[in-house]
Amino acid sequence: MNPTQQLHDIGQSLWLDNITRGLLSSGTLRRYIGELSITGLTSNPSIFDHAIKNSNSYDDAIRRKLEEGKSGEALFFELAIEDLRQAADLFRPIYDQSNGVDGWVSLEVSPTLANDTAGTIAQVKQLHTRADRANLFIKIPGTHAGVPAIEESILAGLPVNVTLLFSREQYVAAAEAYLRGIERRIEAGLNPDVSSVASVFISRWDKAVMGKVPEALKDTLGVAVARQTYQAYRVMLDSPRWLRLANFGARPQRLLWASTGTKDPDASDILYIKALAAPFTINTIPDKTLLAFADHGVLDKLMPVNGDAENMLTKFAQAGINHDQLAADLQREGVDAFVESWNELLASLASKSELKAAG
Repeated sequence: MNPTQQLHDIGQSLWLDNITRGLLSSGTLRRYIGELSITGLTSNPSIFDHAIKNSNSYDDAIRRKLEEGKSGEALFFELAIEDLRQAADLFRPIYDQSNGVDGWVSLEVSPTLANDTAGTIAQVKQLHTRADRANLFIKIPGTHAGVPAIEESILAGLPVNVTLLFSREQYVAAAEAYLRGIERRIEAGLNPDVSSVASVFISRWDKAVMGKVPEALKDTLGVAVARQTYQAYRVMLDSPRWLRLANFGARPQRLLWASTGTKDPDASDILYIKALAAPFTINTIPDKTLLAFADHGVLDKLMPVNGDAENMLTKFAQAGINHDQLAADLQREGVDAFVESWNELLASLASKSELKAAG
């Protein structure tokens, strides 16, 4: 049996952490769905920047949209929504068959709104309306300003993928924002069935401490944080608060593992896929990691509900790693990196627009 099918069978969804117009037009995404158990995908500014900068696939569309008067951010969202609509339609049978549990695609709000609650709320609504696909999440960063935007968007009935979470505490804040939104919908007499996922970034932990900890701790911090977060997730699913909402017809916010491509060249290329195998979670992975796991992946055991995360994190503290401070730093750096990619993306569009106008 294909290793990716094994993950699917234990109850973990595999989503592709990539989208390009070439993936869609070549039939590659369709093949991933049919042969490698891919049941959704995610996107972010870095992915679109790479796709547009390093391809001619968007040139004709850019030309048309320039003629329509589109430019800058408006031009980008036009291009991104076109891609994501096609992808959403490919995943729609999975969405329907799973009753909305799976089969999702994701589009991120402008990273420049990471500290703007009102601006985020407005753009979430605008983008979801423009995309016009039931199985499309809008991604909101789990920053201090993003948390109230999550609650308000869920209250409005808009599906949300919470991104840029790096710790159990950041995950819990996002999960509680989701719960508050659902509780307010119930109080208002609204349908509480609003989908959401919470995306916890893994590999950046290990990259951040590379060369700063003993060799025995190398490439283990991300998995320790994941185990700690997974335990909190399972506790939340068993809590009286959640069970009350489930009784009203709410569905749980699923936990998603993000940033799961191995960044250490000396480590296994499927390190985080094997370590993060857990039912009722999602692992969103880049093409290279997907193909590696399909080729030589072996599923050993599932992530324990009560693992040794605290013992592992204690070892990192003894090695001088301040877990809470690093989580805050990683989230801030994640926002900064996405803003940088966003600016590069808009610069790439401007450059291509000038070439098309001159031609």
